[in-house]
Amino acid sequence: MLETIDVAAILRRALSQGGDFADLYYEDTSFTSIACEDGKVERVLAAVDRGIGLRVISEFCTTYAYTNQLSLESLLLLADTVSRGVRGKSFRGEINLCARQRGAGFPIAVPPARIALAEKVALVNRADRAARGLDRRIRQVMAAYRDTRVSTQTANSLGEFHEDSATSTLFVVQAVAQDGAVTQTGYESLGAQHGFELFDHASPEDQALKAAARGVLMLGAKRAPAGVLPVVLSSEAGGTMVHEAIGHGLEADLVQAGTSVYRGRIGETVASALVTIRDDATIPNCRGSFSFDGEGTPAQNTVLVENGVLKGYLYDRLSAMKQGCASTGNGRRESYRMRPIVRMTNTLIDPGQSDPAQIVRSVDHGLFVRHMGGGQVNTVNGDFVFEVTEGYLIENGEVGEPVRGATLTGNGPEVLQKIVMVGSDLGFGIGTCGKDGQGVPVADAQPTLLISGITVGGIFKP
Repeated sequence: MLETIDVAAILRRALSQGGDFADLYYEDTSFTSIACEDGKVERVLAAVDRGIGLRVISEFCTTYAYTNQLSLESLLLLADTVSRGVRGKSFRGEINLCARQRGAGFPIAVPPARIALAEKVALVNRADRAARGLDRRIRQVMAAYRDTRVSTQTANSLGEFHEDSATSTLFVVQAVAQDGAVTQTGYESLGAQHGFELFDHASPEDQALKAAARGVLMLGAKRAPAGVLPVVLSSEAGGTMVHEAIGHGLEADLVQAGTSVYRGRIGETVASALVTIRDDATIPNCRGSFSFDGEGTPAQNTVLVENGVLKGYLYDRLSAMKQGCASTGNGRRESYRMRPIVRMTNTLIDPGQSDPAQIVRSVDHGLFVRHMGGGQVNTVNGDFVFEVTEGYLIENGEVGEPVRGATLTGNGPEVLQKIVMVGSDLGFGIGTCGKDGQGVPVADAQPTLLISGITVGGIFKP
């Protein structure tokens, strides 16, 4: 699209009243979304959306506007609109677009566009039947399918021109189990930058049965104990902890705003010496990966914490300009309607040397977490809370009976320094991360971890 219009003229018009930098972002998205609730297919939506966003940065302030009217005349009017929001020195540079750089993308074996809509609808129906057939106490089931194809192009006043494309598929199941006054929910998600081949090794029935079985299991679980306990986080739990306990706090916009507990701590010890943390957008086919971010910066593998020492932050172009450094490729946006902001991609704790089974055997009395729910963090002080959706007591080095209602509460820098064993395994979780009203696909990962002591919420028994 951008190669067919006079991009340089639009960028010059946007900078006509001043500004240090301008860029155009074109996005062409097609998707299919299907939802089944309580045995009925409630929504089938197939749509296409195209548009362009135009940004000017002037004296570290951003002016942004977007349109789905893609003629040159409309885009020049958009540039006039953006320029009216800019005050500053006149832009004096030349805009000479270089040759396009194309992202390599990830191989897609079975493009979803080749699959009939009826076959996609059948996926959610199959999941619904499987979950309901597991146990009579399953009262509600929600199954949702979505495939997305996104093509993007970015051009800027530095003369850079990048394009990328990605295909992703997502499938989620939520099953609600009820027995008398007790209600529990099981949830499973499956997603990656794959096509329909996503279901070759994990069927809708697999996901539905896992979700339903978790809900039923927790019905019979006793209430979790409360207090400070050793906690083993299974690799199956995904990386909710690394995402919340430290990931958001390392986003440079929050650091620069003074709302991160990690501000000014480069070179300090912020975690156990066993812990190395990375944000890696280059992992093939992973949900948070790409070739170029929403600003055209190449994907990177950024080491944030190395052997417990804080090494750096995550930057987009604006925060990097403020800092006088290079972007780490973490400028992301939900769509062309949104300006880019600093976001994580695939955030993980690197595997260690310990046998996961030996980690469990080392605990006399504690909590084993197999599946995490939602979490939130106060980035100013690092305090966080997570929900445990599948947990078990550890007694004498063995995983015992299930417990429900547990939460994990702590402070990011403190808890990360209490990691005393790191497993040799690695498990991924997926999600959609929300920030400033935008949601972007991410993945998080961790090995099996032993935290020597963390506050577990539940019923306290002295």
